[in-house]
Amino acid sequence: MTYVQRTICPYDCPTSCGLLAETDGKKILRVKGDKPPPANKGLICGKMQHYEESINSEKRILTPLRRTGKKGSGQFMPITWEEAGDEIAERFLNICREDGPQAILPAVYSGVMGQIQRKCGEAFFNRLGACSLVLTLCASAKGAGYSAVAGKTGCLDPRELENSDFFLIWGSNIMATRLQILPLLARKRKEGKQVILIEACGRDSASLCDKAVYIRPGTDGALALAMMHVLWREHLEDEDFLRNQADGYEQFLPEIRKATPEWAQGITGIPAEVIEELALVYGKAKAPAIVLGSGLSRYGNGGMTVRLITILSAFTGAWKRPGGGICGCDHNLGDFVDTKRITRPDLRKEPARIVNINQLSSALNAEGKDKIRAFYVYAGNPVNSVCNQTGLLKGVAREDLFTVVHERFMTDTALYADIILPATFSVEQTDCFKPYGYGTFAVANKIIDPPGQCKSNWDTFCFLAGKLGFEEDYFKQTAEDALEDLLSHPGKDLARLSEEQWQFLREGGTISADFADHCDFKTPSGKFMIVNKSLKDPVPHHIPCYDGTYPFHLISVPDSHTLNSIFLERDSLVENRGPMSLLLHPQDGAELGIQDGDPVTAWNDLAEVEFKAVFTDQIARKTAAASGVYSSSITGQRFQVNALNHERLSDIGEATTLNDNTINIKRSTF
Repeated sequence: MTYVQRTICPYDCPTSCGLLAETDGKKILRVKGDKPPPANKGLICGKMQHYEESINSEKRILTPLRRTGKKGSGQFMPITWEEAGDEIAERFLNICREDGPQAILPAVYSGVMGQIQRKCGEAFFNRLGACSLVLTLCASAKGAGYSAVAGKTGCLDPRELENSDFFLIWGSNIMATRLQILPLLARKRKEGKQVILIEACGRDSASLCDKAVYIRPGTDGALALAMMHVLWREHLEDEDFLRNQADGYEQFLPEIRKATPEWAQGITGIPAEVIEELALVYGKAKAPAIVLGSGLSRYGNGGMTVRLITILSAFTGAWKRPGGGICGCDHNLGDFVDTKRITRPDLRKEPARIVNINQLSSALNAEGKDKIRAFYVYAGNPVNSVCNQTGLLKGVAREDLFTVVHERFMTDTALYADIILPATFSVEQTDCFKPYGYGTFAVANKIIDPPGQCKSNWDTFCFLAGKLGFEEDYFKQTAEDALEDLLSHPGKDLARLSEEQWQFLREGGTISADFADHCDFKTPSGKFMIVNKSLKDPVPHHIPCYDGTYPFHLISVPDSHTLNSIFLERDSLVENRGPMSLLLHPQDGAELGIQDGDPVTAWNDLAEVEFKAVFTDQIARKTAAASGVYSSSITGQRFQVNALNHERLSDIGEATTLNDNTINIKRSTF
């Protein structure tokens, strides 16, 4: 006998899609999209269409493991949870006595996006007094850039795009990251509404748009400035809005006046006439929407770039009209739960040592008083996802570093663990979700027991808390208790629910917040902040990205078959994706003397990495795009694309600059 239960996709995506999981009570048999959730309306990506293959994979780690060979060798032996817990507790307590708890470094990212299972580790490490990790690997510069202009003002919920009459898909691979808006865009195109893509590499998304404009990496801010120049010159700006509802327009005007399309052409590589046309089409629309991706913010100028695009989104007064403005910046999209009830910052007794996730390599190789002695990784795979892989591998290979990895599969990070703890899938644990792209909130109840000896993050941290002697009641709860506590202290968007809505939510449903008032500017002045006096650069202007000395600008683009390093256990997805590729313009390939499909070596001052050259004319010249994240077991080589990425941070937001690196390329001779 089988039955179907609602659940939620737990992965790093703006949507948190609703799912229907069919089960016999012991295993998940199949998964499909759930239609009621307003975000995905039954549509799910190929990765989740056979989620059961990952859950039921024979490659899963089912018992705690202890290293028996050299770090990185993959040699482990099974042990019990008691043995693992005792060893972890003993090592942690010794480190705390000898060097203090801030010699212990936790690392987490987006392996699960739930409010409970992702965030509960913070409570454990707050209580322990360990380092605190700054989680700025994805879009923090984007958020900081938007906030610098709009504060906590709500941006467009994707559902509001129904009212838009023109679409700029800017720096967003919508096939890989915003699949759920594709039906809307297709419908709008049939209605005669134009969809234009602005990208450095648009191989996956160009066919879904009416036109694609290819831009040199890291120059999007210059394009935004030039478009505003045309709008100002042609009197298409909303002068009343800019002078009366915004701060600093007069100070900003000199930057607009000099940002001609001809000036921008030299920076962006986009012909001046194309910039003119783009600006005029945008300016004449009544409710134009900018759907903003995150890739364009992963540069040294990423925050400034987003500041300029955010100003552009309001320059014509689009924010006043339904469907007008900017989508993709996650502010004020629903007040549902107080996550401090999970993270428990009150448990920390001393100020934390702060480590930025983008600089893990430096942290793991530090000496003296800053030396890290223990590394605990959960819901992440930093060896394959964080910049400067060369340094990361050197760090995790240290014999004097005690590393614990809580994982489902043998990742490149897990290979270097001293202790591996077996982890769960989302259907094997209770959680709740607040996606960063929609004003929705969802509950996902546990459906089946985990196989073998797998434990959730929550259960593992409570178990380790007991081994360490933590006496707080928090660590004696179940995940179900934690969920009930969150729901019993609702924010305003949960507090207004009817009894019927509450029942639907508790059974695994998704509820929505009201759309934000985009002209209710939640800023210190109550106005749109064109000029922000709190910043080092108060007046927005063009600043170049870091760039570099090598001839090709390297960017990393998402692949629709996998999600970062997640789903690499699925042979069918990996095979469909193909080998690790470097996308190049055919003219650049010809100048290099290489052909489509050739093996190539990409290198800079950090590393050399092998790729397969793939030609596409849907990419800017002198740009090299690495598609997807791979592992050493797939490529057969030690280094992956992140070995070519420096640890530098963005201008604001302390964010990654993984798209701001340069490389040289040659045909491989092996």
